[in-house]
Amino acid sequence: MSLNERSANESVIVVGVDGSPASEDALRWAAQQARLTGSVLEPVMTWDYPNYYDWATPGWPEDINFGEDAQKSLDHSIEAVLGSSPDVIVRPVVIEGHPAPTLVQLSKSASLLVVGSRGHGAFAGMLLGSVSEHLATHAHCPVAIIHGKRDEASAST
Repeated sequence: MSLNERSANESVIVVGVDGSPASEDALRWAAQQARLTGSVLEPVMTWDYPNYYDWATPGWPEDINFGEDAQKSLDHSIEAVLGSSPDVIVRPVVIEGHPAPTLVQLSKSASLLVVGSRGHGAFAGMLLGSVSEHLATHAHCPVAIIHGKRDEASAST
């Protein structure tokens, strides 16, 4: 799906997904909100080439495709949370780039942006991850940061 295919009058809920338990909690919450508001659910996963600190470009294996791998991971998260036949319109999006600026850009045409309180990139025990903190201060639409049951359980250990 091209992001240019969005209708100007369509209500879209963008949810950042990275495969973490917190992002799956956010996806679950966003799907419920989409049901209540009649919005389209747009789960978004970003990917980027790994950073290397030397000048040599690594020789990637021929069968590696970061975009395809991200799409498979996003599809897996959607099916795990919403099942194979969701009762909302779901338009998955996979984009190359860092999650924070990508989601800020997508928020310009969204009704709501939803993320988990922390994903794979945060240190264990943090209450708010760097991406969710960035979005809370830079997004162009309302932001819901979901603190799921898993956050409460891991914070006490």
